[in-house]
Amino acid sequence: MTKPKVLISDKMDPNAAKIFEERGCDVDVITGETPEQLIARIGEYDGLAIRSSTKVTKEVLDAATNLKVIGRAGIGVDNVDIPYASSKGVVVMNTPFGNSITTAEHAIALMMALARQIPDANVRTKAGEWPKNGFMGVEVTGKTLGLIGAGNIGSIVASRALGLKMKVVAYDPFLTEDRAVELGVEKVDLDTLLQRADFISLHTPLTDQTRNILSRERLENAKPGLRIVNCARGGLVDEVALKDLLESGHIAGAALDVFEVEPAKEHPLFDAPNFICTPHLGASTTEAQVNVALQVAEQLADYLVNGGVTNALNMPSLSAEEAPKLKPYMGLAEKLGSLVGQLAHGNLTQISIEREGAAAELAGKPIEAAVLSGLMKCYSDTVNMVNAPFLAKERGLDVRSIRHEREGAYNTLIRVTVGTNAGDRSVAGTLFGTGNPRLVEIFGIGIEAELAGHMLYIVNEDAPGFIGRIGSLLGEAGINIGNFNLGRRDAGGEAILLLSVDQPITDDVVKQACAIEGVKVVKALEF
Repeated sequence: MTKPKVLISDKMDPNAAKIFEERGCDVDVITGETPEQLIARIGEYDGLAIRSSTKVTKEVLDAATNLKVIGRAGIGVDNVDIPYASSKGVVVMNTPFGNSITTAEHAIALMMALARQIPDANVRTKAGEWPKNGFMGVEVTGKTLGLIGAGNIGSIVASRALGLKMKVVAYDPFLTEDRAVELGVEKVDLDTLLQRADFISLHTPLTDQTRNILSRERLENAKPGLRIVNCARGGLVDEVALKDLLESGHIAGAALDVFEVEPAKEHPLFDAPNFICTPHLGASTTEAQVNVALQVAEQLADYLVNGGVTNALNMPSLSAEEAPKLKPYMGLAEKLGSLVGQLAHGNLTQISIEREGAAAELAGKPIEAAVLSGLMKCYSDTVNMVNAPFLAKERGLDVRSIRHEREGAYNTLIRVTVGTNAGDRSVAGTLFGTGNPRLVEIFGIGIEAELAGHMLYIVNEDAPGFIGRIGSLLGEAGINIGNFNLGRRDAGGEAILLLSVDQPITDDVVKQACAIEGVKVVKALEF
């Protein structure tokens, strides 16, 4: 049997090549090639191990006629065309946890540098000054650190901060009370964190929900004298507002390892007082680079030799026999997870996934993973059915999968219920015809709708003329309605309107809809 052949195209620890060889792969280490040289070479390889230098473009993938898997030694995969790789049947893996300790330590280092103004003191001392009276720092002992994101890296930062005798409060929708107790932190909402924190450290991915999570309004309402550290992703902090508030003194200091636009060779913040920056060094330690290199070699070799899948970004953990039968159920499950994730208010504590009828006869884990994938995608762009269960477990989310023997009003049904601090929220769906996913119940109200594209969700008081007012509003905004889907508890009571539309719903349209008499909730949805 021919051994799988792997190309390592970026510089990484030499032991990575040894792992490939020990696990039954032939490996070539050829780094620094031009895109044209890579395109000419890539056709003979089954696996490609990269870091950030190699760009896996459409042209490279078209030439990679034998390629089965790409492994990125690190977390970021901006240099890989993942959608096109998926269309070509190429699995893309990364190593999201190999640099966790390194990134956490960098955040702590920046926090300490902020507290004692070390960079400025260093520059002035080397310039021949002796500015002993010009730098009055603060102790971190007894201060409150606010974590925005308490996943893998955030939890490590929490443990280090507790060792420094700090108090730690954390905001994370997926952090349960039990997990918070285990970490030794206090779970709070974002507004409470902003009022109490002396330092804030961000550890959340950049998504539509987290972009500018530290907005101008939130920063202005934060505790005066706050110091901010961001080693996560650029775009989480309003950089213009941060500069203004540093200059006014409302924010006492900020340290950024990441920027909205990189490389940040020029930036208005560079001239701001009490501002520290580093050039995206969060993962830059010898140990981290060794870890991710060894992990990517182990993952690729396991996939090529044994078919094992770890940290794949575009492949569900399904066997060839299960996939055709499970595919429509997984599509339904992912949409239900996405819907409840977009609509549920408050912090999530648990999720229950119930299957009945034909769905109860199928493997539960892939359906569970699909629900979690849809749910978690509201918070992270890199979640899929492989890593979603791990991320849910990491955050202490109590996941329950329940199989019912009974068959109710539908031949097959999947129900997803999330527990929040505002109570349980449940949605249910079935398959129509040849496997078309269809919503049949939302928060206890029967409603039949296809979940796809741009949608508008409205809870309102059931009253004459309401539908006409919504139609007029959307018409004036130039938004074409595809389908009206209606449901209500009883005449004159609470009603739900779920619209599919041809254009995205803007924030302004949402605000106008909220102002209509009788409207209780308005939410723009995307599927």
